[in-house]
Amino acid sequence: MLAAAEASLNEVLGDIETLVNIESPSRNVEQVTKSAVALCELSMRLLGREATLIESSVGPHVHVGASVPRVLILGHHDTVHPMGTLANQPFVNDNGVLRGPGVFDMKAGIVQATYAVALLAAQGVDTSGVELLWTSDEEIGSQTSRQLIEDRARMVAKSGAVLVLEPSADGGALKIARKGTGTFEVRITGRASHAGLEPEKGVNALIELSHQVQRISTFGDASKGTTVTPTVASAGTTDNTVPAEARFLVDARVVMPEEKARVEALMSSLTAHLPEASITVSGSLHRPPMHVSMAEELFQVALQAAKDIDGRTLGGVSVGGGSDGNFTAAIGARTLDGLGAVGGGAHGLSEHVQVDTIAFRIALLAEIISRVLVAQ
Repeated sequence: MLAAAEASLNEVLGDIETLVNIESPSRNVEQVTKSAVALCELSMRLLGREATLIESSVGPHVHVGASVPRVLILGHHDTVHPMGTLANQPFVNDNGVLRGPGVFDMKAGIVQATYAVALLAAQGVDTSGVELLWTSDEEIGSQTSRQLIEDRARMVAKSGAVLVLEPSADGGALKIARKGTGTFEVRITGRASHAGLEPEKGVNALIELSHQVQRISTFGDASKGTTVTPTVASAGTTDNTVPAEARFLVDARVVMPEEKARVEALMSSLTAHLPEASITVSGSLHRPPMHVSMAEELFQVALQAAKDIDGRTLGGVSVGGGSDGNFTAAIGARTLDGLGAVGGGAHGLSEHVQVDTIAFRIALLAEIISRVLVAQ
């Protein structure tokens, strides 16, 4: 497997460059559509299989289906980088390091996955039970794709596997557990008045915000891995007016499923500290935790596959960030995450992929898929 993957490396790099050069910021329907069309072309060229564009309000999801699904390969083709990033952060191969917006999270992983399936097919493995799903809204919460993801995952839940092509953890480690994640928005309504002439006639939304932030900062529980963190805030209109409105966002993450209910109940129970102020809370922990038990069997398969390829070992880590693998694990499908590119700097200027890891990751994914298919 590894030799065949290494032989295709130049083609792989060319296809990664093509995808990175099609900017696909979340919610930019025009650009996300261009990316989706390119993925359809990639599927047809490498796999000889036609992909279906599943339209959504934020751009198309790309689905390469299987009549009897046995393995679901999952990822996303939207990125966090705003349109125009490519002009200042162009795709380059810098002495064996690929750089460019979205190259690590997760366009290189998409290409690696497609080549892995093509590699298996070229070696005579029946890949008709392998389907690929590249969604267009993972970076913004997967609201339009969640039902589709869960429906496809249910098709393989009994004896198959979901393999998530999110980028690896540090050093190429796979992701065997993820926290459940969500965002809450707290809106506060007070009453405006002149800050110098009659501040006592106002109800200061900013002061109310400070009370709520202090209270919410106590909702976490380090002993259970729960974090509840106020993050972004705004209040007021002018420097001589008592703020009539304020808002802030709260990032929440949980390891234990029961913590989801506790945190949501605490957030919904917020009451105003100041007389005549009012509070509205929206949001939830929309991604359930991905428990390690859903990855254990597949991780063992991956460890043996890596050993058989070239004798190397793999790490497996639990991470705080969420992915669409949270959804598939929560409905009972075996799920292994972090199978994509090896590099770092996701979402930032330093985003990169290490070229010398690409062939191994293609071979690793191909071996995992092959072993899952044989075991069924």
